[in-house]
Amino acid sequence: MSDFNSTAGTAAYEPVDASGMLAKNWWAILIRGLAALAFSLCAFVLPGPTLVSLVVFVAAYAAVDGVFSIVSAVRAARMGEQWASLVFDGLVSLTAAGILVVWPSISVEALIVLLAMWAIISGFLEIGAAFRLKAEHGRVWLGLAGVASVLFGVALFAAPFIGALVVTWWLGVYAAVFGITMVSLAITLKRRLSHQPAA
Repeated sequence: MSDFNSTAGTAAYEPVDASGMLAKNWWAILIRGLAALAFSLCAFVLPGPTLVSLVVFVAAYAAVDGVFSIVSAVRAARMGEQWASLVFDGLVSLTAAGILVVWPSISVEALIVLLAMWAIISGFLEIGAAFRLKAEHGRVWLGLAGVASVLFGVALFAAPFIGALVVTWWLGVYAAVFGITMVSLAITLKRRLSHQPAA
């Protein structure tokens, strides 16, 4: 669910390039984290959320997530870095957003299945990217984000008949955890970038 997945397509024997590419895009990761935290706040303060409002919020977040991934893919391609996984991740998010836009009357059960699939696919991409990231560049934070995404998806699959209000609360908790890990990763990457010698 993120541009940091650019490392997922990088060969295992190129950890320095992968970490460097990620560090240069720390600002995009920070924006993604702040967006997740904003989404979490809305999920908890929105009084009496309905299914329609939930669909709107999720569609908007997925669209932003997908656009940032595609933009990062273009930047990676221009720098000669791996970009295929970024495009894939972006398309997954944009597809989820598109489904919600053209099917605003989606049932709670269908929405839960869609969210679960989106979270699990993105989570595995993030975990794969974490293994190719240098430890000092925030591997733990990226791995935690991926694990949180997968666990959230599995939890949704395990309870497919919960109501819209409960889904909103679950989304709020997940978005808070994801946002904190992304902001922490961005801060770590910025610090590593500032300590790198100028080219």
